[in-house]
Amino acid sequence: MPEMTHIAFLRAVNVGGTGKLKMDDLKSMCAELGFQNPRTYIASGNLAFESDLTVAEAGQALEDKLTAHAGKPVGIVMRSAEEIEAISKANPFPNQPGNKVIVLLLNRPVQEGDLSDAKHQADEQIVPGEREIFIFYPQGQGQSKLTLKSAQASGTARNMNTVVKMKQLAKNA
Repeated sequence: MPEMTHIAFLRAVNVGGTGKLKMDDLKSMCAELGFQNPRTYIASGNLAFESDLTVAEAGQALEDKLTAHAGKPVGIVMRSAEEIEAISKANPFPNQPGNKVIVLLLNRPVQEGDLSDAKHQADEQIVPGEREIFIFYPQGQGQSKLTLKSAQASGTARNMNTVVKMKQLAKNA
């Protein structure tokens, strides 16, 4: 199988004092797994690498390695470079600042309950995708009280600026 570029988004890493993981340690783990050219973006668990494994196989190998390292499960949402490109193109808020558009990435298709359990929605706009939910926060995410409990419990969120940066990192194979 030819080498493919994979993108991994780790959940709750180096955010709010939880799940401390140095990005150099993450790169070393990738090398130990035989992944090529691991590269990270900011210290919150955004990783691109090449492997001849499928997205699912690479994700499982990385998740197992991180669990052994952390002593507890570390959630990961995996995407191929093509999927990141598609998410970038599907952004329903292309004219809004990238730091105010959040992509909630899921390991499963979006379900009705993901949207119907929205609480405290004010002026935020929510648009479901395939395996992601796009949210525009006009006042900024920090000012919002919006929760999407079931989706947030299983997914991980990145702003559109980060998604675009990961798309660029994927191209720098």
